[in-house]
Amino acid sequence: MPTENPRRLLEYLAEGLVEDPEAVAVEQFEENDGTIVLELCVGADDYGRVIGRGGRTAHALRAIVKAAAAGEGSHVLLDIVD
Repeated sequence: MPTENPRRLLEYLAEGLVEDPEAVAVEQFEENDGTIVLELCVGADDYGRVIGRGGRTAHALRAIVKAAAAGEGSHVLLDIVD
């Protein structure tokens, strides 16, 4: 599956950012147009760490995951859900 690497990369990065790495979960969905959506869930106390000041960390995570997927020829979106 070509989007396995961006999903694993997202899990790895998120686990490094949070206090409770066991609470990190990434769900993957495919939209009708072929876009892969990765939904990141973390512990309740860790959302601030994943989003970052002014959303900078979330923006960086999205850019890294998007670049990893583009290298494999796929289009990935990252949603941070609670």
